[in-house]
Amino acid sequence: MAILSDYTEENQEQPMKPIEKEQEKSSSSAPKEEENSSSPPKEEENKKLKPNKSNGLDMENYSWGQSLQEVTINVPVPPGTKSRFLVVEIKNTSLKVGLKGQPLIIDGEFFKSVKADECYWSLEDQKEISILLTKQNKSDWWKSLFKGGPEIDTQKVEPEPSKLSDLDTETRAAVEKMMFDQRQKQMGLPTSEEITNQDMLKKFMEQNPDMAKNFANAKMMPNSKMMGMG
Repeated sequence: MAILSDYTEENQEQPMKPIEKEQEKSSSSAPKEEENSSSPPKEEENKKLKPNKSNGLDMENYSWGQSLQEVTINVPVPPGTKSRFLVVEIKNTSLKVGLKGQPLIIDGEFFKSVKADECYWSLEDQKEISILLTKQNKSDWWKSLFKGGPEIDTQKVEPEPSKLSDLDTETRAAVEKMMFDQRQKQMGLPTSEEITNQDMLKKFMEQNPDMAKNFANAKMMPNSKMMGMG
């Protein structure tokens, strides 16, 4: 886990047992949109929620969002908080976030694993913890941030348009070829495949001049016959 702050190893001590008592409460926080609702039936509890603009959920004490590659978490803290007073522990399968000597704000097991050595956190303006997680599997949308937590409807996520620079070499080459061919067709020009075939034919003719002459004569034959018939 990489840390973008003045947080030090010596200040990384965890609060003792009183914090562990709040574990269940913090990991099962309800989304903001359900704060004032009465206890719903079991069918509604299992109903998937509409994701926020970041393709995650706005919870009571934090919010999270995601792309196919990463997960972002924002945790508000009291203004003026110093990083040395924070507890942020990111592992491949779990996350703990809170203030030293106080109940943890977040304590849960990730819905899916992350690459802990490629995860970062920082304290923004001494009032919000910003966490960036790198997913192990970069081809799946998470239904929930933590196992057992509220789930979103992944059919309603809105992925950002992919950039060519984000694609692997092979996929990028294929996309660029399709884009080139589309432009060529719109302008009435040969496609990349047609250009390749023309170049191959040209090189062949240059390497075999005699065959090129025969090819040219054969191509002219129909016209010659028609002229003779006239």
